Amino acid sequence: MLQPILPLILFAFVATATPGIATTLSTASGAQFGFRRSVPLMIGSAAGLATVTGAAAAGLAGLLLAVPSLQLAMKIAGSLYLLWLALKIGRAGPPNLDVTMARPNSFLGGAGIQWMNPKGWAMGLGAAASFAALADGPGQLALLLGSTFGLTAAISLSIWCVAGMVLARLLKTEWQWRALNIMLALVLAASIIPMWRGA
Repeated sequence: MLQPILPLILFAFVATATPGIATTLSTASGAQFGFRRSVPLMIGSAAGLATVTGAAAAGLAGLLLAVPSLQLAMKIAGSLYLLWLALKIGRAGPPNLDVTMARPNSFLGGAGIQWMNPKGWAMGLGAAASFAALADGPGQLALLLGSTFGLTAAISLSIWCVAGMVLARLLKTEWQWRALNIMLALVLAASIIPMWRGA
Protein backbone atom coordinates (compact mmCIF):
# COMPACT_ATOMS: atom_id res chain seq x y z
CA MET A 1 0.00 0.00 0.00
CA LEU A 2 2.88 2.39 0.77
CA GLN A 3 4.78 1.51 -2.40
CA PRO A 4 2.70 3.63 -4.86
CA ILE A 5 3.11 6.80 -2.78
CA LEU A 6 6.74 6.23 -1.76
CA PRO A 7 8.07 8.45 -4.59
CA LEU A 8 5.71 11.23 -3.44
CA ILE A 9 6.93 10.88 0.16
CA LEU A 10 10.58 11.06 -0.96
CA PHE A 11 9.83 14.06 -3.19
CA ALA A 12 8.06 15.85 -0.34
CA PHE A 13 10.80 15.09 2.17
CA VAL A 14 13.59 16.34 -0.11
CA ALA A 15 11.57 19.44 -1.03
CA THR A 16 10.82 20.33 2.59
CA ALA A 17 14.29 19.49 3.95
CA THR A 18 16.24 21.75 1.58
CA PRO A 19 17.29 25.12 3.02
CA GLY A 20 14.73 27.84 2.56
CA ILE A 21 12.58 30.32 4.41
CA ALA A 22 10.85 27.94 6.83
CA THR A 23 13.96 25.88 7.57
CA THR A 24 16.01 29.00 8.29
CA LEU A 25 13.35 30.33 10.65
CA SER A 26 13.10 26.95 12.42
CA THR A 27 16.87 26.86 12.88
CA ALA A 28 16.92 30.41 14.22
CA SER A 29 13.97 29.74 16.51
CA GLY A 30 15.53 26.55 17.86
CA ALA A 31 18.76 28.41 18.60
CA GLN A 32 17.02 31.36 20.22
CA PHE A 33 14.07 29.77 22.01
CA GLY A 34 14.52 25.98 22.11
CA PHE A 35 12.33 23.25 20.71
CA ARG A 36 9.21 23.61 22.87
CA ARG A 37 8.79 27.33 22.27
CA SER A 38 9.38 26.78 18.52
CA VAL A 39 6.57 24.21 18.18
CA PRO A 40 3.86 26.76 17.21
CA LEU A 41 6.06 28.12 14.41
CA MET A 42 6.83 24.61 13.10
CA ILE A 43 3.23 23.37 13.32
CA GLY A 44 2.00 26.56 11.67
CA SER A 45 4.56 26.28 8.91
CA ALA A 46 3.74 22.59 8.29
CA ALA A 47 0.00 23.34 8.29
CA GLY A 48 0.56 26.31 5.98
CA LEU A 49 2.48 24.14 3.53
CA ALA A 50 -0.22 21.47 3.74
CA THR A 51 -2.91 24.01 2.81
CA VAL A 52 -0.77 25.54 0.04
CA THR A 53 0.01 22.22 -1.63
CA GLY A 54 -3.58 21.08 -1.17
CA ALA A 55 -4.89 24.31 -2.70
CA ALA A 56 -2.38 24.06 -5.55
CA ALA A 57 -3.61 20.55 -6.28
CA ALA A 58 -7.23 21.70 -6.10
CA GLY A 59 -6.65 24.44 -8.65
CA LEU A 60 -6.06 27.69 -6.75
CA ALA A 61 -2.62 28.01 -8.30
CA GLY A 62 -4.35 28.35 -11.68
CA LEU A 63 -5.95 31.56 -10.40
CA LEU A 64 -2.57 32.92 -9.31
CA LEU A 65 -1.11 32.11 -12.72
CA ALA A 66 -4.09 33.67 -14.54
CA VAL A 67 -4.03 36.93 -12.55
CA PRO A 68 -0.45 38.27 -12.65
CA SER A 69 -1.31 41.26 -10.44
CA LEU A 70 -2.37 38.91 -7.62
CA GLN A 71 0.88 36.99 -8.01
CA LEU A 72 2.86 40.26 -7.93
CA ALA A 73 1.02 41.42 -4.81
CA MET A 74 1.86 38.11 -3.08
CA LYS A 75 5.52 38.45 -4.04
CA ILE A 76 5.74 42.01 -2.73
CA ALA A 77 3.95 41.22 0.53
CA GLY A 78 5.99 38.06 1.03
CA SER A 79 9.29 39.83 0.33
CA LEU A 80 8.54 42.67 2.73
CA TYR A 81 7.50 40.25 5.48
CA LEU A 82 10.63 38.13 5.01
CA LEU A 83 12.91 41.19 5.04
CA TRP A 84 11.26 42.30 8.29
CA LEU A 85 11.87 38.83 9.78
CA ALA A 86 15.48 38.85 8.56
CA LEU A 87 16.05 42.23 10.21
CA LYS A 88 14.50 40.94 13.44
CA ILE A 89 16.76 37.86 13.43
CA GLY A 90 19.87 39.84 12.46
CA ARG A 91 19.41 42.28 15.35
CA ALA A 92 18.78 39.59 17.95
CA GLY A 93 21.40 38.97 20.59
CA PRO A 94 22.22 35.79 22.47
CA PRO A 95 19.15 33.89 23.70
CA ASN A 96 17.77 34.52 27.16
CA LEU A 97 20.05 37.47 27.87
CA ASP A 98 17.18 39.92 27.77
CA VAL A 99 13.69 39.07 28.97
CA THR A 100 12.22 41.71 26.68
CA MET A 101 13.64 39.94 23.62
CA ALA A 102 11.13 39.22 20.87
CA ARG A 103 8.97 36.13 21.26
CA PRO A 104 9.17 33.20 18.84
CA ASN A 105 6.92 33.26 15.79
CA SER A 106 3.34 32.09 16.28
CA PHE A 107 1.30 29.42 14.53
CA LEU A 108 -0.18 32.05 12.19
CA GLY A 109 3.26 33.52 11.54
CA GLY A 110 4.51 30.08 10.49
CA ALA A 111 1.47 29.45 8.30
CA GLY A 112 1.69 32.92 6.75
CA ILE A 113 5.28 32.30 5.72
CA GLN A 114 4.13 29.35 3.63
CA TRP A 115 1.06 31.08 2.18
CA MET A 116 3.33 33.79 0.73
CA ASN A 117 6.13 31.43 -0.25
CA PRO A 118 6.34 30.78 -4.02
CA LYS A 119 8.52 27.73 -3.28
CA GLY A 120 5.53 26.12 -1.55
CA TRP A 121 3.22 26.91 -4.46
CA ALA A 122 5.82 25.61 -6.91
CA MET A 123 6.17 22.39 -4.86
CA GLY A 124 2.40 21.98 -4.88
CA LEU A 125 2.14 22.55 -8.62
CA GLY A 126 5.07 20.23 -9.37
CA ALA A 127 3.72 17.50 -7.13
CA ALA A 128 0.19 17.87 -8.53
CA ALA A 129 1.52 17.51 -12.07
CA SER A 130 3.85 14.62 -11.21
CA PHE A 131 1.60 12.59 -8.93
CA ALA A 132 -1.92 13.27 -10.26
CA ALA A 133 -2.25 9.60 -11.21
CA LEU A 134 -2.23 8.63 -7.52
CA ALA A 135 -5.67 10.18 -6.98
CA ASP A 136 -9.12 9.90 -8.56
CA GLY A 137 -9.77 13.65 -8.65
CA PRO A 138 -8.66 17.10 -7.47
CA GLY A 139 -10.17 16.68 -4.00
CA GLN A 140 -8.43 13.39 -3.31
CA LEU A 141 -5.17 14.74 -4.79
CA ALA A 142 -5.42 17.85 -2.58
CA LEU A 143 -5.89 15.66 0.51
CA LEU A 144 -3.01 13.35 -0.45
CA LEU A 145 -0.56 16.17 -1.22
CA GLY A 146 -1.61 18.31 1.74
CA SER A 147 -1.20 15.51 4.27
CA THR A 148 2.09 14.27 2.75
CA PHE A 149 3.70 17.70 2.59
CA GLY A 150 2.36 18.68 6.02
CA LEU A 151 3.83 15.60 7.71
CA THR A 152 7.19 15.72 5.93
CA ALA A 153 7.50 19.45 6.65
CA ALA A 154 6.85 18.82 10.36
CA ILE A 155 9.67 16.26 10.42
CA SER A 156 12.08 18.42 8.39
CA LEU A 157 11.44 21.56 10.43
CA SER A 158 11.94 19.60 13.66
CA ILE A 159 15.34 18.45 12.43
CA TRP A 160 16.32 22.03 11.53
CA CYS A 161 15.08 23.27 14.92
CA VAL A 162 17.21 20.67 16.74
CA ALA A 163 20.19 21.78 14.62
CA GLY A 164 19.58 25.30 15.92
CA MET A 165 19.52 23.99 19.49
CA VAL A 166 22.87 22.25 18.93
CA LEU A 167 24.28 25.57 17.74
CA ALA A 168 22.92 27.16 20.91
CA ARG A 169 25.09 24.80 22.99
CA LEU A 170 28.19 25.37 20.87
CA LEU A 171 28.03 29.17 20.81
CA LYS A 172 29.11 30.76 24.07
CA THR A 173 30.01 34.39 23.42
CA GLU A 174 27.86 37.32 22.35
CA TRP A 175 29.87 37.92 19.18
CA GLN A 176 29.37 34.28 18.12
CA TRP A 177 25.61 34.71 18.54
CA ARG A 178 25.65 37.98 16.63
CA ALA A 179 27.56 36.30 13.79
CA LEU A 180 25.09 33.38 13.68
CA ASN A 181 22.06 35.69 13.76
CA ILE A 182 23.49 37.86 10.98
CA MET A 183 24.28 34.76 8.90
CA LEU A 184 20.75 33.37 9.38
CA ALA A 185 19.28 36.79 8.54
CA LEU A 186 21.33 36.96 5.33
CA VAL A 187 20.28 33.41 4.35
CA LEU A 188 16.64 34.32 4.97
CA ALA A 189 16.95 37.54 2.95
CA ALA A 190 18.73 35.65 0.15
CA SER A 191 15.87 33.13 0.01
CA ILE A 192 13.76 35.95 -1.47
CA ILE A 193 15.91 36.06 -4.63
CA PRO A 194 14.46 32.89 -6.24
CA MET A 195 10.99 34.36 -5.71
CA TRP A 196 11.84 37.22 -8.10
CA ARG A 197 13.88 35.24 -10.61
CA GLY A 198 12.12 35.40 -13.93
CA ALA A 199 9.59 37.92 -12.58
